Amino acid sequence: MTSTTSPPDAGVRPQISRKARLAERGIDGTLWLLVPAALVIGGLFLYPFIYGISISFQPLKGTSAWANYTKFFSDPYMLDAIWKTVRLAVPAAAVSVLLAAPIAYQARRNFRGRGMIILLLMLPLTFGSILIAQGMGRALAPFGWVNLALEAVGLPPGDFLYNYTGTLIAGVLTTLPFSFLLLMGFFGGIDPSLERAAAAFGASRAARFWRITLPLALPGLVTTLMLALVEAFAIFPSAILVGQPDNATHVLTIPIYQAASQQSDYGKASAIAIILTLLELVILGVMMAVRGLVYSGPATGGKG
Repeated sequence: MTSTTSPPDAGVRPQISRKARLAERGIDGTLWLLVPAALVIGGLFLYPFIYGISISFQPLKGTSAWANYTKFFSDPYMLDAIWKTVRLAVPAAAVSVLLAAPIAYQARRNFRGRGMIILLLMLPLTFGSILIAQGMGRALAPFGWVNLALEAVGLPPGDFLYNYTGTLIAGVLTTLPFSFLLLMGFFGGIDPSLERAAAAFGASRAARFWRITLPLALPGLVTTLMLALVEAFAIFPSAILVGQPDNATHVLTIPIYQAASQQSDYGKASAIAIILTLLELVILGVMMAVRGLVYSGPATGGKG
């Protein structure tokens, strides 16, 4: 007499442990590696941000908790500072990305002088905004070497200092290194075999750039522009040293400094800082929406 065993039901899935199900979702022991970063972010960003929001509702003058905000939005001079901040930060970020993009595109390949070009672009990052402003004071002065060079080639001298133009130039010089480093990584992440394959089918260099490289690099360009905007919004020394802090370059960082350091009104300074943060978030949110509309694929083409 032989016994037969029925085969297991092919339609029944094997039982998966709870630990395995969580691991499939990326929830495992490696998440503990995020704890140090979470503590640093919480201690250096989240807590000061929450604390700043709380003291912004504790005005030194006025009985209403919203006094700092109502005073800001009822002051035309302060409202004008919002427009001046946007008018300075957006062009500075855009110009830095436009200048950095073609250089980063070429720097992804090895060529003679590549290291020197990268070093020159990194110099503003090592100098800092104060040294840049001091150097501009000498180079762009009425009798500085820039105006002397313009006169030598028959062009009229320019007025580059203590106005909007000088601050814009300083903002571009400050954000250019960040834009270049980010874009060099984005362009370098595009698989070069894609362009080689297109070239093998007869695509010209211009066609390869517009049809392959640029669409794949577009998310990186938008991301770089967003980070350059964050850097440009924080412009402060240049707006004072080479701009007009009481007029054309009265950006929001100046009343924040004045309220905190000169008036000891930390609630007012926090309120203006919160307004500046919200302004940045609105602009970045719009840019994220535009990025999602124009491109929904991966950030780069990949290398493998």
